[in-house]
Amino acid sequence: MRPWSPLGSLAPLLLLASLSFPLGHFCPAVCSCLDYHTVDCRDQGLPSVPNPFPLDVRKLLIADNHIQAIPADFFIFYGDLVYLDFSHNALASLEEGTFSSSGKLVFLDLSYNNLTRLAAGAFRSAGRLIKLSLGNNHLAEVDPAAFESLEQLQVLELNDNGLRTLAVPALDALPSLRSLRLEGNPWLCDCDFASLFSWLQENQSKLQKDFTTGMSV
Repeated sequence: MRPWSPLGSLAPLLLLASLSFPLGHFCPAVCSCLDYHTVDCRDQGLPSVPNPFPLDVRKLLIADNHIQAIPADFFIFYGDLVYLDFSHNALASLEEGTFSSSGKLVFLDLSYNNLTRLAAGAFRSAGRLIKLSLGNNHLAEVDPAAFESLEQLQVLELNDNGLRTLAVPALDALPSLRSLRLEGNPWLCDCDFASLFSWLQENQSKLQKDFTTGMSV
């Protein structure tokens, strides 16, 4: 009869734990897996999104790199993401369907990139977003339906872009909006701007501060 071993009795549990918490070789070599659900790939000079990540990653920090695109199928594999910091990269566009399967995403930071336009439904599947940061890009066009389905969004940052106009329907699609940053854009003083200015005044009571101040025209 083989002698009893405490390690032998724990083996099935250890195997189960290793399957449940896929750190180790699942963590990209240039990144740090801070815990079972957080991956930090900041400031590594990355030209593209590394992989694989733990499939149950919930917080991904990938700022301060040189990444030019978010893979179109990214959220199909990492649909548990709640927090994504993609700031300070080189994103020039968002492919249609990029945010498909991103139904758990709450925080998205795309600031300090090279985005020039937001198409209709750009974030259509990210219905749980609460904060969306798009400041310090090169945005010159925001489709009136760019923010459709973002009914829970509370914070929207569009500051320091190239916006000369912004359609009121884009903001009307955000019933939960409480904080809006628009400063630092070269607004064109025309009828569209007058409509935007009126909308800001009408909704001033629900916004945390009056962001009409500092809007250069």
